[in-house]
Amino acid sequence: MQTNYDVLIIGSGVAGLTCALHLADHLHVAIIAKSQLSEGSTFYAQGGIAAVLDKKDTLASHIEDTRIAGAGLCHSDTVAHVVKKGKSAIHWLIEQGVAFSVAEHDFPYHLTKEGGHSHRRVIHAADTTGKEVESNLEKKVRQHPHIHVFEQHIAIDLITSHKLYKRQDTPNYCIGAYILNTNNDTIITFQARCTVLATGGASKVYLYTSNPDTSTGDGIAMAWRAGCRVANMEFNQFHPTCLYHPKAKSFLISEAVRGEGGKLLLPDGSPFMSKFDPRAELAPRDIVARAIDHEMKRLGSSNVLLDISFKGKAFIQKHFPNIYQRCLTFGFDITQEAIPVVPAAHYTCGGIMSDLHAQTDIQYLYAIGETAFSGLHGANRMASNSILECLVFAKTAAEHILQHLHLNTTEHIIPSWDASRVTDSDEEVVVSHNWDELRRFMWDYVGIVRTNKRLARAKRRIDLLLHEIDDYYGNFYITSDLLELRNLATVADLIIQSAQQRKESRGLHYTLDYSSTVEDSRYDTVLTPHNFT
Repeated sequence: MQTNYDVLIIGSGVAGLTCALHLADHLHVAIIAKSQLSEGSTFYAQGGIAAVLDKKDTLASHIEDTRIAGAGLCHSDTVAHVVKKGKSAIHWLIEQGVAFSVAEHDFPYHLTKEGGHSHRRVIHAADTTGKEVESNLEKKVRQHPHIHVFEQHIAIDLITSHKLYKRQDTPNYCIGAYILNTNNDTIITFQARCTVLATGGASKVYLYTSNPDTSTGDGIAMAWRAGCRVANMEFNQFHPTCLYHPKAKSFLISEAVRGEGGKLLLPDGSPFMSKFDPRAELAPRDIVARAIDHEMKRLGSSNVLLDISFKGKAFIQKHFPNIYQRCLTFGFDITQEAIPVVPAAHYTCGGIMSDLHAQTDIQYLYAIGETAFSGLHGANRMASNSILECLVFAKTAAEHILQHLHLNTTEHIIPSWDASRVTDSDEEVVVSHNWDELRRFMWDYVGIVRTNKRLARAKRRIDLLLHEIDDYYGNFYITSDLLELRNLATVADLIIQSAQQRKESRGLHYTLDYSSTVEDSRYDTVLTPHNFT
């Protein structure tokens, strides 16, 4: 089966939906969603969106805060591009019906302050900002006659001119993608004049993560296999505070809790963050996560505590209604007691290399949001810059597509997916076993604190897994679990390779063998694929 669209968008978070809405008045757009349209990292984002909205704040201040958090690796042109468009991006969301929390005093909206920010500039919808944004954009998308949504569909691989025509002496350009419909296990050929990757990050490569199950690095892995460079994959952000409870799967305790005065405490109730950074709880996430990791290992403790109870019940219920209710379901009344928390993998700062128009190395292929490496985050993402990046680059990509799509008039005859030489697997336990092994050794060896020996162990294991997965992939019918495992293994290898290349500690990459930051190492870790598969 084959279908044709002007633009194929793979991913349905804020980046993908925003791009679709900016395009759909002029073009026919298809959106591929792995699960339900709203199921992704955006929906679960709690904190908010950073933008200069207060007259006391300045663009220069937001730019400088981002640069400092990025530990010297932020691209100045990207930072300026994103920050300057922050206010208009927020106004666009308000036009779409997003209801942000209202302030009690002068400015109409309540702004909070999070780690790394020197001003209150994080606009939010209580503590469910992502849900508010995603729900409103989803409503608009479903109502638009030129947007076609394909839920329960997962991308297998991109279709490029180099692959299709088996020649590499001409520029490589994207023609579409093969997509698996998981409702009936059929594979559809989506041909598109432009393709946009908005697939999110890869934090499910780690055993403990704040991300939903969809965050398996699909876009990064597909782009790598198609011939795109990736950069800075060693910088994996670990959110300092996820709820520690055996049944609280991936439940994040927003950084806004610390922004409003929440204190991190040892199990005996004593504070500890001031020992690690003068900004204490408001230090950037990499510092806070390492401090918590250090104290847990020093004490042999399974968690630390986060206390906001001193703010009072009325304040907590108003500012953190979702966190309050969810914690109650697990037996914690945060108005009366501290919350047990642990760090968890949260955000992929590296990704597919893209320019200021969101273009990748492959013509007619764009990457936006967490799957992309735009240069905004450097070695560490500052809190609440992520949705801002999605909004800005989704619009930027849409504008570039509208201006240049007329240049792509080539028609292609694309062969259907060939599954004639594969069979049903009677050993699907291999997939689940490899999935578990991968996430465990990534957590143990390529986590918050690294060493050369740990990375070498991880590299040996990933090489074996990649060979095993490739053999399995070539012999049996594909499933969504196999596709995600294949993508996670690819991304894990990219993370390990990148971490081995960086001979210093910087931002989110901390290694005991090179514990200091080297001034001469202000460069991006760029990986270039040698073979396109």
